[in-house]
Amino acid sequence: MEFVWSQLLYLFGLIPLFILAYILILRRRKPYAVQYSSLSLIRAALPKQSQWKRHFPFALFLLAMSSLIMAMARPISTVTLPADNATIILTIDVSRSMCSTDIPPNRLEAAKEAALQFIYAQDADTQVGIVVFAGFAAIAQPPTTDRNLLIATINNITTARRTAIGDGILMSIDAISEIDDSVISPYANVPSVPLPEGEFVPAIVVLLTDGVTTTGIDPLIAAQMAKDRGVRVYTIGFGTANNTAPMNCSPYTSQFEEPFGSPPFGGGGSGNFRREIDEETLKQIAAMTGGTYHLAESSAELQGVFDSLPTQLFNVTETTEISVIFAAIAAFFVVFAIVLSIMWNPLM
Repeated sequence: MEFVWSQLLYLFGLIPLFILAYILILRRRKPYAVQYSSLSLIRAALPKQSQWKRHFPFALFLLAMSSLIMAMARPISTVTLPADNATIILTIDVSRSMCSTDIPPNRLEAAKEAALQFIYAQDADTQVGIVVFAGFAAIAQPPTTDRNLLIATINNITTARRTAIGDGILMSIDAISEIDDSVISPYANVPSVPLPEGEFVPAIVVLLTDGVTTTGIDPLIAAQMAKDRGVRVYTIGFGTANNTAPMNCSPYTSQFEEPFGSPPFGGGGSGNFRREIDEETLKQIAAMTGGTYHLAESSAELQGVFDSLPTQLFNVTETTEISVIFAAIAAFFVVFAIVLSIMWNPLM
């Protein structure tokens, strides 16, 4: 427990002064001499525990003063609570290598099917957003609870050239910032104050890619920005090793194609493409941000990865001032002391 105004804790030095003043008051009281015929009658008339009853209200007063001083120092406590809402950003690589048929019917179709099943499995109040990236990144669907919008967006995903993993992370943070004021967009001209180590916002990024960065910002720089904002990134490497399977992009017409020129495979037809997954970078991204890395080499493995992601309960760490608790305790002790004083020493 920490204190906002810790210097006020020096007021605890008043407690010994209160005790000293109480002792002096008791000693300064003038004795009254009354003659009785028998001391045994006096002893019999005295109630048991009269001494502790005499001083107990003052002890309660000291406890009340101590609690009040604690409240004045404004104690704060860090607690972990279930988040009222949760946000998941699906960040999907739509580069041309996702047309590879090593995972039938091809990587992109398998990824889309797994993403749809993932969306179906989420709670109704969980917001899901979709970011796609190739040569640059874009928010395909801002975070929403409308499952129909998400399904339509997934079904309409197409491919484009190049791979910008770092840009995908930055765009995902930007999507989260649109609905969470505590997260500053990496594109905003405002500095972001890093969260304390181990603190996270109630939002995660699930990044799926089958290749390595060929353009855009360094993924580790983007990961550092996510870490500073408390955004965990769970990375998925999708595809088989030493892939030489043919490509099949014929169903897709890319919305990203115009900025990059003609596709490298004769208008999106079949061809061979080999690109290994940059597992080392994906592992570093996950480790930096508090997420985990997963490798999936089949549709079943990818579905298993999505099912294992910790999305059912999000916790948020909050720093809360608890002065009111100590103030309430002080009030209780004061009232208790007054009640006991009246009961044990009635005025009439």
